[in-house]
Amino acid sequence: MDASSWDQRYAGSDFVWTTEPNRFLPPAVADLPVGTALDLACGEGRNAVWLATQGWVTTGVDFSAVGLDKAAQLAAGNGVAERTRWVCADATSWTPDATFDLVVVFYLHLPEAARRSAFGVAAAALAPGGTLLVVGHDSTNLTDGVGGPPDPAVLYGPDDVVGDLAAGGPGLEVLRAERVRRPVTVSTDDDAGSTQRDAIDCLVVARRV
Repeated sequence: MDASSWDQRYAGSDFVWTTEPNRFLPPAVADLPVGTALDLACGEGRNAVWLATQGWVTTGVDFSAVGLDKAAQLAAGNGVAERTRWVCADATSWTPDATFDLVVVFYLHLPEAARRSAFGVAAAALAPGGTLLVVGHDSTNLTDGVGGPPDPAVLYGPDDVVGDLAAGGPGLEVLRAERVRRPVTVSTDDDAGSTQRDAIDCLVVARRV
């Protein structure tokens, strides 16, 4: 999907996803000192805004101007507008204008070459000692999980992310690279109406050394 397609998707008054942070974000940053953060491909800004409520000075980058407008509204509604900045740019080609203590990339799904470029941008934005968190729909979700894009060309696993980061050169230490399960409620065709299933996510944490 291009920027105009995402603009259309974000055009409604409701948020496409919740305004709460991704479930993996709070535990990932719980032991980190508060500093500066970048949310690359931030969408409607829920993760960047949550980080700002925790004291982080955050920058959100996305190519959807409509999504960023909603992110700014969410920041204002949470009283953290002064700790957030929004940049309309493509995550695969943006040149970071600063380095950050934390960089997060959530559910960014692109063909391999574009994905590698985006993860390269994320890695380049890390300050010395900074932490990178990548979460996405894992490729095994197609057969063993639920949800996420149906196109295997835009899915990936922990080894893919580690390889993409290694392609950008030395200097990153991988702390965690694994598949994690995320319970979700899905509709059923029977009288039960819904059931619980596990989505499978790829989760990678790295640090700039």
